[in-house]
Parts: sequence; C-alpha cells; structure tokens
Amino acid sequence: MDLINVLLVIVVITVAIFDFTNGFHDAADMVATAIASRAMKPSAAIGVVSLFTLLGPFLAGLAVADTVGSFVDIKQASAIVGELVVIAALVAAVSYNLVTWKLGFPSSSSNSLAGGLVGAGLYAVGSGHINWGFEALHDGRLEGVAKVVAGLFASPFLGLLIGFLLMKVLFTVSKHLTARSRGLFVATQYFSVAWLGFSHGANDAQKGMAIIGMMLLASGHTTTLTIPDWAILLCATSITLGTVFGGWSIIKTLGFGLIRVRLIHSVADQLGSSLVNTVATAIGAPTSTSQVVTATLLGVGAAEKPRHVRWRTAAGIVGGWMLNVPTSIALGWLYCAILVKLFGATS
Repeated sequence: MDLINVLLVIVVITVAIFDFTNGFHDAADMVATAIASRAMKPSAAIGVVSLFTLLGPFLAGLAVADTVGSFVDIKQASAIVGELVVIAALVAAVSYNLVTWKLGFPSSSSNSLAGGLVGAGLYAVGSGHINWGFEALHDGRLEGVAKVVAGLFASPFLGLLIGFLLMKVLFTVSKHLTARSRGLFVATQYFSVAWLGFSHGANDAQKGMAIIGMMLLASGHTTTLTIPDWAILLCATSITLGTVFGGWSIIKTLGFGLIRVRLIHSVADQLGSSLVNTVATAIGAPTSTSQVVTATLLGVGAAEKPRHVRWRTAAGIVGGWMLNVPTSIALGWLYCAILVKLFGATS
C-alpha cells in the first residue's frame, strides 16, 4: 500500500476518533439537565439521545458538510500534503476535546475542528487558499470561514435569548397548571431529548463527513467534494458510540454546576437548544451543541433568578470557548508543521 492510501486510512480512523470524542462531549451536554431534573434515568436519556443522534445525519441532508468541507482549498497541494492538513486538524481537535473533557468543561468540537483546519491550512497552503468569506460578506452573503464563525459564535447568543424567552413563557403557562401536569412535562422531556439528539446528529456528525470528503478530494479519489454513503454511516456510528459513553464529569458541571435544575428548566433548555440547532442546520451553518445547550441553560436560569446562576462557573466555561479557536489554530499549525517535516512532504 502506497503512502497516500496509508494516510487515507489514518484520516478515516482519526475522523472516527474525533467523532467519538465529539459524541461523549455533546452527549453529556444533551442529557445533563434531564438527569439533573430527575425526569429521566441516565440510561433512558442516553439511549434516546443516541438513537436520534444516529438518525440525524441520514435524514437532514448534508448542507453543513458542504460548508465545512469547502473553506480550505487543498486542491493545489500535493495529495500527501492535503492529507496531512486533514490529519493535523483532526489531531488538534481531539487534543482540545480530551483536555477539556478531563477538566470537566463542555467545549466546542466544532470550534476545535474549524480552528485546526485553518491552522493546518495556513502552514501548508497559505492564507490565499483559505476561503475566509470576506468578499461574500461584503456582498451580503455568508460562506467559508465567515459562515462557520457566524454559526459558531452567534448560536450561543441566540441560545441565551431563546432560553430566556422560552422560560418566561413556560413560567406564565405553568402558573395555570396543577401538580398533575408533571406527567405532561416529563413526556415533553422525552420529546425534547429526542429532538436535541436528532439536531445534534444532523449538525455535528456532518463535520467528520466533510473531513472525509476533503480527504478523498486531496488524494485524487474524487474531483469534487463528495460525501459517500460509507462516510455518513461511519460518522453517524462513531458519534453515536461517543454519545453512549458520555462524559459524566461534564454532566456534573452542566447539570449541577450552573443552576439548580428542575424539570421546567430542563424542558426549556432542551427545546430552545434543539430549535437553534435545527435552524442552523437548515441554513448549512455549523453550530456547537455544547455551546448552544450551555448558553440556553444560562438564559433559562437568568429568566428565573439571575443571582441563582453560578456565574463564576459560567465564566470559566466561556473562557474555555474563547481559547478554543486560537488554541486549535496554533495546534493545527504545529501538528501540520511536524507532520510535513516528518514525512518530508512538499506542496
């Protein structure tokens, strides 16, 4: 087997590892409030979210994959360099995921991957081959890196706003309900967990698919960015397995570390997060489920009693978000430099 095909196999394996770490990060975010509110048993919550995470990529289209896969142009580089760019970006994303998982902080796998791609691309092909999207932005359109950044940074603010407004609505409605209505909220919890899992699979799993599409393009196996069926199955399965083995340290931080979660908080958080993810997927904008869920929960808490939100913990999480992209860019650049020198590759 020649070097190009060896690297191709390494890319596929690394994509599976990335999606697995993505899954256990985001699974914790998706089920944390349902578990903390005692509306669902951990096994039931993880089972529901895993099933619908698996279904998401097959039923929601590939608009997000097209966005992520097209903002670094590696067609001008050699096949080996193109594959090394992809491997460096993935390793950068996995590195950040593992560190933040160990610390128990929800982080954005999406930000990590986007930053890793930009950093590796800057080293290997230069800024001229990265679709920053500035010209399109001047014309009133979002594409390339600008579209990624808009989706990843606007979605938490939208989650915060929707969580706040939705909680206000639920409080108004709940005043006219009796204790018997708890059954209705529990049933809604199952629906909201399923919807959140579906929206997560529909958006997040597509990033790994985009990487495989870039890899196939770089290695000459395709002439355009194409996502084969086996790639969809691989990424959906890997992210689902990561969801099954969700990170309990993150569940502790999000479910018990920000606000005292009750059933009404959990329903508002998951419905709001699902809505943000679904809208973003429909327009092809990548989001971070971790960021959306966390920001929506902060909005939910602020809508009830702002002083009951543990803002110091929230500040630590947001600080991790702010470091995410620059750290991932630096890691992507570093890993790409090491790999290019290790393999003696040239553009």
